[in-house]
Amino acid sequence: MEKIKSVKVLDVPLFAGNIQDASSILRNEMRKEARHNYCISATGAHGLVTAHSDPNLKNILSSFYINLPDGMPTVWVGRMKGEKEMQRCYGPDFFAEMMQSTAHTPIRHFFCGGKEGVADELKAACASKFHNYNVVGTFCPPFRELSDQEFRELGEKITSLDINVVWVGISTPKQEKFAYQLARYTNVHFIVTVGAAFDFHIGKVVQAPGFMQKMGLEWFFRLCVEPKRLWKRYLQIVPLFVYYNILNLRHSKIQH
Repeated sequence: MEKIKSVKVLDVPLFAGNIQDASSILRNEMRKEARHNYCISATGAHGLVTAHSDPNLKNILSSFYINLPDGMPTVWVGRMKGEKEMQRCYGPDFFAEMMQSTAHTPIRHFFCGGKEGVADELKAACASKFHNYNVVGTFCPPFRELSDQEFRELGEKITSLDINVVWVGISTPKQEKFAYQLARYTNVHFIVTVGAAFDFHIGKVVQAPGFMQKMGLEWFFRLCVEPKRLWKRYLQIVPLFVYYNILNLRHSKIQH
């Protein structure tokens, strides 16, 4: 296993490099014959705050091969802790980088997530946008939790298709728990959770302008676009992320 440079933010290790670094790590690992079902998440403030009050989720994220820093606030905290080269590894951008960089390789992809038809739309979008024709399977999970038998059947289907990367686009924390469970039943190189990347890349959801992303205001843009669905989430997440990190940084200073 390649050593991954990381920094802990709210006690969860986050990748301390950039998207190109992460993409290179995955491609190098996929050149090996052995497959370990390594799980990767694109984790932002929402996931970290949820993990702070959910020990099971924190344990799951801590066990993952890589947790990509999905939002700028997580990057700012990582830099404050000394990782000056840390960059945002936004889930949709990481997905695009991997689709482009594996387009003319034998790497095989599987899409899992979204409402009925979304994964198939994304498959078509990858062919037209990235010239990647190696998406060889899709699955739309029900809103309820899958049983062990259903996970086993899905895992066997994925294994039979000789998949290298399973992409999971559901929502946090469901997708991380889904990936962790699926890893018990299949044989792939990576299972990667990328949240709303599916909807972004088929044009179903509009992404925030670049300047808002750099300023850490993507949450505000998404709140303006989907206020009814997201207002409760961000009313809790944003203040708690700031509060927990202030406490964490103070505690670190006291210890030193």
